[in-house]
Amino acid sequence: MGELGFITPSFITPNWPAPANVKALQTTRTGGYSQAPYASLNLGAHVNDDPITVAKNRQLLNPYLPSEPVWVNQVHGVDVIDAATSSCLQNADASFTSKHNVVCVTMTADCLPVLLCDIAGTVVAAVHAGWRGLCDGVIEAAVNKMAADNSEVLAWLGPAIGPTAFEVGSEVRDQFIKIDAQAALAFKPIVNPLEPQLNDKWLCDIYLIAKQRLNRVGVTHIYGGGVNEDFCTYTDEERFFSFRRDNVTGRMASLIWLTD
Repeated sequence: MGELGFITPSFITPNWPAPANVKALQTTRTGGYSQAPYASLNLGAHVNDDPITVAKNRQLLNPYLPSEPVWVNQVHGVDVIDAATSSCLQNADASFTSKHNVVCVTMTADCLPVLLCDIAGTVVAAVHAGWRGLCDGVIEAAVNKMAADNSEVLAWLGPAIGPTAFEVGSEVRDQFIKIDAQAALAFKPIVNPLEPQLNDKWLCDIYLIAKQRLNRVGVTHIYGGGVNEDFCTYTDEERFFSFRRDNVTGRMASLIWLTD
């Protein structure tokens, strides 16, 4: 592969009508230094990959970013930090900023990454929406921290486990429906032909739940996976890491920032 600069990471550029001063990138699994099972652009420092290799992978992002991303320690909660005033590796599952050239980031490998900005281009946010955080309101918490007119907030939903692959138990479905009855629309029963009377397994559409939650707080400009692009981390092994599929695997990054 040669020296560091000879590797070119493979990115997805979010397809959404963000203002010109809002920049965003979604990494894929390709274009890095990590060896299997983390091959190859693993950006997660917490998955037992070689730390030096992860650092080299993160360095590959430097030419595309104005500054080092404000990496967070994701704990499947609802805490949101101001990336401009926070140190790296704080416990949080979302970050926001209204300061230019500060990079918000979330890492995923099946959980849903959500990028947010306002139409005026004054504030951005990155959200890690695993099912627990999604259920408890991490998206709503991030939108609230942005302090923008919610009707003028844009959302991009990145690669996550798709609705034909995300199997959950009834206890997960019940938690979502307890908070919002319309969440029932996001679950399809998995019928066991040997015991059709038992409905304790469901396929969950976390994209639909995310859209429902965004709509509840007045965010209707929604783009990306499950809306106008086909992303499924579980089924698209070539492009994406998937914890559900591989268990031991890397992490992708969703990054967003404001330019001058």
